Amino acid sequence: MAVSTRQLNRATLDRQLLTGRVHLPVEDGVRRAVALQAQEPASPYLALWNRLAGFDPADLDAAFVAGRVVKASLMRITLQAVHRDDYPAFRHAMASSLRASRVHDRRFSGLGLTGEQVDALLPDLLAYTAEPRSNAELDAWTADRLGDLPPPGAWWALRTYGPFVHAPSGATWTFGSRPRYTAGPAADRPGPADPGVAHLIRRYLAGFGPATVADIARFTLL
Repeated sequence: MAVSTRQLNRATLDRQLLTGRVHLPVEDGVRRAVALQAQEPASPYLALWNRLAGFDPADLDAAFVAGRVVKASLMRITLQAVHRDDYPAFRHAMASSLRASRVHDRRFSGLGLTGEQVDALLPDLLAYTAEPRSNAELDAWTADRLGDLPPPGAWWALRTYGPFVHAPSGATWTFGSRPRYTAGPAADRPGPADPGVAHLIRRYLAGFGPATVADIARFTLL
């Protein structure tokens, strides 16, 4: 049976919880939406207010603090709020793209470092970020190992493509303009991307409905 453009539009809005507010826990709302844009601290809160009946920002604060929802650089090389269970596969799916976006950027290539040199820091850096660390602390940590570098430094690249998430503060809107970072759930070195890509595609189709390869490419920038 053919599906009209209007029917497809309404089905997508329904899957995205945008035809009417529903009663769901915040982490389930995030999972239904697949990923919520989180470049600005308030963005995922506004996204859930539009989707969930009786939404209380404190509930999302609590989900971030408990680690049921995490904030990290993922699809489209932007900050996203995603369900904890999705994060490892999403990160593996995006790891190569995120890494390429930084190591091939002239802001990184001009430092005179190779990607491999910086990658070699990851095991020790993951141990260091077992506790939340600020950008200043992480810049100093990498400088101690690589020597002083001109801005933006090696941490600028690692914070985007490494398995790190933003550490919640617990305050209202929970993330401010001075983020801290911690090792993400199931953080490890990137493995084969294909299982992560397959998971990401399945989750995209569950959250948005029928789609073309081009639709998925726009959503991920893969």
